[in-house]
Amino acid sequence: MNYLAHIFLSFDHAEVTIGNFIADSVRGKKYKHLPLPIQKGIILHRAIDTFTDAHPTVRKSTKRLHKNYSHYSGVIVDIFYDHFLAKNWANYSPVPLPLFVDNFYDLLEDNFSVLPLNVQRMMPYMITDNWILSYAELDGIARVLEGMNRRTKNRSKMNFAIVDLEEHYDKFEKEFASFFEELTVYSKQKYISLCE
Repeated sequence: MNYLAHIFLSFDHAEVTIGNFIADSVRGKKYKHLPLPIQKGIILHRAIDTFTDAHPTVRKSTKRLHKNYSHYSGVIVDIFYDHFLAKNWANYSPVPLPLFVDNFYDLLEDNFSVLPLNVQRMMPYMITDNWILSYAELDGIARVLEGMNRRTKNRSKMNFAIVDLEEHYDKFEKEFASFFEELTVYSKQKYISLCE
């Protein structure tokens, strides 16, 4: 899953949210110096990723892309699924998405000192261009995919995946809805077991 899902699946716990957000920037066990709730967020993130990568519905989505994007298919599906979460946000949260995102950006700014250096560098761009809110629109997803393609020095061709999304939109959306219901239940159970 991508940023929005990880933030949402932190269940409004501020420090768990920070950990869940920064986890991809933390290698191995290089998080033991962080406050315990942030460590729990990192562990939760990794559990979510493991559950997601092994799930048959997600694999169905990635298989549709594999021919054109090979091992980048999983990254693309993560971005697609964040689009469907943002687009259908009202089905999942009573808090309007713009407010939810603004609260998250405030949380990042309040905890800037604990963020890994690469996250600190990325954060101003994320906030200025409002990456997370932009996920709700296809134009926003197209920009994310273009940015990801640039980061792979145009090897991934991920910028073309917007065409695949538009072509198979209903299938991806149904797969997301089915999967996310299961992921939410799993994540809540994992969160409770970590935070009790």
